[in-house]
Amino acid sequence: MMKKKLFINGKWLEAKNYAPLRSPYSGEVIAEIPSATIEEVEMALAAAYEARKVMAAMPSHQRAKILENIANLLEKRASEAAEIIAAEAAKPISTAQGEVARTIQTYKFAAEEAKRIKGETIPMDAAQGGEGRIAYTVREPLGVIGAITPFNFPMNLVAHKVGPAIASGNSVVLKPATQTPLSAYFLAELIEEAGLPAGAFNVITGSGALIGDKIVTDDRIQKISFTGSPAVGIGIRNKAGLKRVTLELGSNAAVIIDNGVNLDKLISRCVSGAFAFQGQVCISLQRIYVHEEMYENFVEKFVAETKTLKIGDPLDPSTDVSALISSKDVERTLQWIQDAEHSGAKVALGGTSEGNILLPTILLEADSCLKVSCQEVFAPIVLINKIKSVGEGIDRVNDSKYGLQAGVYTDNIYTALHAAEKLHVGGVMINDIPTYRVDHMPYGGVKESGIGREGVKYAIEEMTEQKLVVFNRN
Repeated sequence: MMKKKLFINGKWLEAKNYAPLRSPYSGEVIAEIPSATIEEVEMALAAAYEARKVMAAMPSHQRAKILENIANLLEKRASEAAEIIAAEAAKPISTAQGEVARTIQTYKFAAEEAKRIKGETIPMDAAQGGEGRIAYTVREPLGVIGAITPFNFPMNLVAHKVGPAIASGNSVVLKPATQTPLSAYFLAELIEEAGLPAGAFNVITGSGALIGDKIVTDDRIQKISFTGSPAVGIGIRNKAGLKRVTLELGSNAAVIIDNGVNLDKLISRCVSGAFAFQGQVCISLQRIYVHEEMYENFVEKFVAETKTLKIGDPLDPSTDVSALISSKDVERTLQWIQDAEHSGAKVALGGTSEGNILLPTILLEADSCLKVSCQEVFAPIVLINKIKSVGEGIDRVNDSKYGLQAGVYTDNIYTALHAAEKLHVGGVMINDIPTYRVDHMPYGGVKESGIGREGVKYAIEEMTEQKLVVFNRN
């Protein structure tokens, strides 16, 4: 069993307190993790604050080289990285390997974008009184970024905060999720080898309430980048004051299936969107609205495809679905399923658990007011409901406090354009599931799904500030 240390100011420091980290799948203790004190958090903040000057002065080609080094080092240790994710998060190893591949790509995107940060010239003489003046803008780093990350993508969602921060010349204090700290400490090893200056990246683990609150309220932090629950995100926004804040919060993502589409081309895609990593994905497919003429056929095919999924050990390469992140989540979701049944929803498949594994569950005709409909399930549960038209589907999708991404399958270009206009979400995927994401696209939501955008280029814009320079030639 490994014992980790805090990574502060380029050094591995023994912590005053430790806590056991258990596998969500087996329940076995897999590591001893530091529980940072306020004094230790203070050390990380001080180191990052001091390093911000070094990072701001670093030329972009050097920042790009460091990010390339991180990507190359991760590529060499990709198998090890995937095993870490599978062990601490119970993410099926094949899915974990996919996350590592995306993480490598994210750091490569960050390396490229580090060399593209630029401003623009302003035609001052477009206004009276602007004659004889030359003006331009530049983008400068904010300073220290406080990154607070969730358990579900413990390497790639960290990369979406750390990569843009380094690319834009900021320093970072990272607070990873309590259940998935090993990925963050693994990244610290790579960063140490990649040549990032001491203090530019710091990892502190422990109580979210203690550490998170200190990061959010400390004046040395210029921006908070948070991915997690809406309740915590709203609390962060209320405490952050004038700090910049990016919040990637919850969702109950939906797809609309129009009449006449080829179901055989989309069933396996929809099953993957619903059940990949046990549904513990912000844009996991939770709600499916199918045209009434396609409904019975869709349900039959969807159930049959779901039955082919293999349940078991996350380290088994053939496993598709494994344990939820905690036993409390299993209890919660079973209660939600029971509530749905009592309200008239039909369980077409699943609805039970084996240890910490909730079996893939398909609910039919669940009322929109149920928790499984209107809240974020974050589990392998999907609803399939009948609609009379795409227009009705759009109304059902929009009838939510969330708005991250949505999908529409249709063969009609006019229907597609109408849906793209009317869906109130951050991203509309035409002829795909809402679970689609690549790492350089703008990603973020509306309503309680959050504020701000990730995707490396767009995160860099939010981690820098614009300065105007005007020369008077008169």
